Order: sequence, then structure tokens, then C-alpha cells
Amino acid sequence: MFGTYFRVGFYGTKFGDLDEQEFVYKEPAITKLAEISHRLEGFYGERFGEDVLEVIKDSNPVDKCKLDPNKAYIQITYVEPFFDTYEMKDRITYFDKNYNLRRFMYCTPFTLDGRAHGELHEQFKRKTILTTSHAFPYIKTRVNVTHKEEIILTPIEVAIEDMQKKTQELAFATHQDPADPKMLQMVLQGSVGTTVNQGPLEVAQVFLSEIPGDPKLFRHHNKLRLCFKDFTKRCEDALRKNKSLIGPDQKEYQRELERNYHRLKEALQPLINRKIPQLYKAVLPVTCHRDSFSRMSLRKMEL
Repeated sequence: MFGTYFRVGFYGTKFGDLDEQEFVYKEPAITKLAEISHRLEGFYGERFGEDVLEVIKDSNPVDKCKLDPNKAYIQITYVEPFFDTYEMKDRITYFDKNYNLRRFMYCTPFTLDGRAHGELHEQFKRKTILTTSHAFPYIKTRVNVTHKEEIILTPIEVAIEDMQKKTQELAFATHQDPADPKMLQMVLQGSVGTTVNQGPLEVAQVFLSEIPGDPKLFRHHNKLRLCFKDFTKRCEDALRKNKSLIGPDQKEYQRELERNYHRLKEALQPLINRKIPQLYKAVLPVTCHRDSFSRMSLRKMEL
């Protein structure tokens, strides 16, 4: 069993040299966020006093000016190993993806007015990439963070990433060997179900109903259209696979899924087949499989 990783930040003068330091903790693979939070809260609560220690519950950047100088704060966030696209060519096996790890990532949703979650057109996402001083596995289970990079995804970039994730889930469930009908049906239901909130159709209606006025946004607009074309193709493949797996008792369920899929496809057609004026074709990408960290993302580097 490999590890589960958490970022732990320490804030407050009571921590001494640890003040404003961040570490990545390696825990057993079955460790939940609540478990490590309870353990660290108990350990530092005994050291400073339970009324002095406070755990910051969110993963937003910490503003020290808003903290009580008489208290000690810890912030705990679940993180995942992060790999660039080129690294994935060499990290094929499960072992490859859990060895020699120095970079970790966590995501924080936010809106410009300060709320964590909002409507699709106002939902941003902050990706924070941490680099540690040593690679895991290491002789210590806690390694300090030496570098931090933040990437801000705009709402349409968040939508592109979400659609790519849905498409990947469909592809995985369709080609899983041995086949898992329950998993396949769950993913299909989440993709073509009529009651899915903020589902694919709503994403398309929000971001593809109009051609953006700014030519700089055409690239993202076109990328999202291509992702929807790939998504509908994967839905069709998944429906065909599910039809080959079900028994007579699920034929009506299959027909319902197919009806939902055809309704979805019909509603998407005018949105994903709209052509952007010829004048701006030079700014369009040729594929929807580019790295989601686009050049239009805002980058912020911190040490």
C-alpha cells in the first residue's frame, strides 16, 4: 500500500520557526482528512492548550493579518501527486505513479465576490502546486515545501476540465476489464441523466450559446466544442457497451438511457456545430487534448 498525502501549514508566533512553514505529510493509504486533523489537533492542543489551537477548515490562502496573534493555527488539506503531461508517458504503472514524488496539487474553487461556489459562469478554480525538498518515499514522513505555484482557471477553463474528466470516466468505465456494469451505468446516468444539476447540457448552454465577443476567448470556446463532440461519442460507446452487458430485466432502463442520450445529443447539436467566423480561425486550437493549464491561465509563483 502506498501513501495518502496532506499539506499542513503552521501559522502563529507560538510555532516559532514553524510559523508560515508548510509541509507535506505522508500517511497510510486509508487515512482520511478527519483522522489526521484529529491527531494533529490533539497533539498541538496538548502543547499549546485546546483554547489556543485552531484548525483552519478551508484551503484558501491564509491572511495572517486576520489571525489572532495569541493563537496557533494549523491548516490541513488533502493533496494528490501532480505530474506534467510529458511525465505520464513514463509513469504508467501504479508503482510509477507512487514513487519519486516531489510535486503535489490541491484545488480551491472560488468566485470573484468571495464565495466558494457560484453559478457556472462565475466559478473559478485555483490550482496550487507544491514542490517538496525531498521526494517521497523518504526516511521521514514529513517533508517541507520549498516552492509553490498557483494557476487560476477561468470559468470556461473549469468547464473544459470538467468535461474532459467526464469523458475520461466514460472511457475508463467502457473499456474496464473485466467489465463492471454497475460502474458503467452509474457513469452513464451521471452523463445523460435528465436530472443532473449543472450537467453537460447546462455547461453547453452557458458557454456555447453565444460566440464570445473577445477573439482571445475563441480558443477556449472551440476547445470546449471539441470536448463535447468527444463526450457524445464516448456516451454512444458506453451505451453500446452497456447494452451488451445487461439482462432482460434492464432493457427498459437501457431504452430510457438511450432516449436521454438522443435528447441530449439533439440539444447539443446546434451549440457544438456553430462555426466561428473565418476571420478568426488562426487563433483556434486543433485539438481538445491540450494541457488544461493554458497560456491564458494566470500564474503566480511564490517561494
